[in-house]
Amino acid sequence: MSRPFLAVAAAATLVLAGCGSGSSSSGEVRLRMIESLTSPERTKLIKSLIADFEKANPGVAVELISPPLDSADQKILQILQTKKDLDVLEVRDHTAKSFSNNGWLAELPTDQWAGWADLTELAQKKAVEVGGKAYLIPYGFYQRTLFYRTDFGMAQPPATWQELYEAGKKMTSGDRFGYSFRGGKGGADYAVQMISAYNGEALNPEKSFYLKDKRTIFSTPEAAQALDLYVKIFKEASPPDSVSWGYPEMVQGFTSGVTGMLIQDPEVIKTVEDSGVTAWSTAPIPKGPSGYAYQPVGYAGWGATSFSKHQKEAVKLVQFLSESKQSIAFAKGNSLIPISKQAQSDPQFSQGAWKAYLQAQQDPKQVITIRPVDYPGWSQFLVDSDRDVQALITGKKTTADVLKSWDAFWTDQAKKVS
Repeated sequence: MSRPFLAVAAAATLVLAGCGSGSSSSGEVRLRMIESLTSPERTKLIKSLIADFEKANPGVAVELISPPLDSADQKILQILQTKKDLDVLEVRDHTAKSFSNNGWLAELPTDQWAGWADLTELAQKKAVEVGGKAYLIPYGFYQRTLFYRTDFGMAQPPATWQELYEAGKKMTSGDRFGYSFRGGKGGADYAVQMISAYNGEALNPEKSFYLKDKRTIFSTPEAAQALDLYVKIFKEASPPDSVSWGYPEMVQGFTSGVTGMLIQDPEVIKTVEDSGVTAWSTAPIPKGPSGYAYQPVGYAGWGATSFSKHQKEAVKLVQFLSESKQSIAFAKGNSLIPISKQAQSDPQFSQGAWKAYLQAQQDPKQVITIRPVDYPGWSQFLVDSDRDVQALITGKKTTADVLKSWDAFWTDQAKKVS
């Protein structure tokens, strides 16, 4: 066990010892809830929703734990391993399976909860994505769209990746560039997105790293075309220092006027609005040559622990946060695609920058895929693929090198789950 992990464990133990959940001498039920994707504004909003819950449920008090963002998931893991003093928690798409496999999450009732019928089809589907059981209720979704600045001389947004490259190259001059490239952590996801689009109808959305004929998406000539174009977008239409850009830098590049295009999640809508930029719009993500675009939907939600001493109240809190009024307020405050059917008639989600998400949802060739998170090598691939992309865009590896490695890796993964 590493020293940093021991330090986090010790800190978590102290927190747990200091203020546990349970019942006070007055008979009040005390719930402990922890969030993962912390930020000051988000925490403030959650606390206001908790206050509404406490008003509606006299005798129940909720303590919210808001660890620093960088260490939040590690702290949640440590608390879960102790199996005490936690009732409600934030569950993310990449933690849901491991948390449920370890028996830490309670299965949430759906048929006895009236709010279930108000959830969108996507929300219901993702709630039971792990093992066919509702171990969490999503609070919203992250789905990418193309942000573009109309003050960069773009008459209309690019519909394909080739058009994005051409438009970005035309914009690039002096200290202005066409595209906010993500060359740092998480950058490989954009390469995979392009490769998926170029494979078109041959791709299997249910197993998104594989084709319908069971070969990997990295094995085709189309994959090579996509990755070659990916490198050209970096070299000819993106800032040189975007070789190491992550999320904050690519968004800052767009809002500061350094770049004219950005592909990101809906949370960026609020960031752009707050930045004072006025000449911008959104469009669905670009497609490949055969007219298809593919992307997974990122999500997180609220769950209850299996070892809560007050599971009835914990489940009630999860359901309260997931009902239309509270979930719509949370989606608005965090620029999320909402889970409530009632949000579809809300002007915030049907007009302006949000239109692109509705357009994508109504386009049968803008396809939602399922990430191969069930494969044992998924976490390792996230690390290795980012490293490979760095080597690719800096000239240390070729397109053929990268695709050969990724094809071999996922061919081997298919054998491990067959």
